[in-house]
Amino acid sequence: MDEPFSVDVPGGSLTIDGAFLDASPDEVRDQAADYAAGERTSFDAAVAYPDSFTGEVMRAIAAIPYGETRTYGDLAADLGTSPIAVGGGCGRNPVPLVVPCHRVVGADGLTGFSGDGGLDQKRALLEHEGALPADGA
Repeated sequence: MDEPFSVDVPGGSLTIDGAFLDASPDEVRDQAADYAAGERTSFDAAVAYPDSFTGEVMRAIAAIPYGETRTYGDLAADLGTSPIAVGGGCGRNPVPLVVPCHRVVGADGLTGFSGDGGLDQKRALLEHEGALPADGA
């Protein structure tokens, strides 16, 4: 599937670029519905990671478990780059939710989210997963 499509998630909807997945839009929508119902913590769709820095960032994001977060700085240290560069890679993620970029947060709390619903949507996804920091930031 080469066309972008939307999936419903806690906090609204997200646009997914199907060109990067081996699953149909209906399969991804069904899995997103299971995620929203609390019945799924990961997606059964192989991701075609770009052969670029964005792909490296996406692979690092994909390793973050459900219900956990990492900071941009954490990923930057792992990748030998800067937090700002990691943020750019997160923003170019073509398959949010499947590659859960909402799990990447700032050192001082929630920052940035390129999903359709912005920061409110990121907060809703993290609340859904029980992953917000104790201070609720």
